[in-house]
Amino acid sequence: MTTAIPIASIRKNAREEIRVVLDEFNGRPIFSARVWFEADDGLMRPGKSGIGFAVDKLPDFADAVSLALEKGRARGLVK
Repeated sequence: MTTAIPIASIRKNAREEIRVVLDEFNGRPIFSARVWFEADDGLMRPGKSGIGFAVDKLPDFADAVSLALEKGRARGLVK
């Protein structure tokens, strides 16, 4: 993999979005979810906030997110 593969873009607020991609770091495939912000020049730029890790950890991460969604729904925090 030589270029990032966009997976999703999630609007965080009026000036920020979370971009989820499959990418590469030091020659190894990674999962990345990074906050991008609208700069003063109107262009979207990557911020410091985010998470990235080897794709072999992705199933465990997906399970954790699914569990968080389930618990959030059970408590009425998520529709």
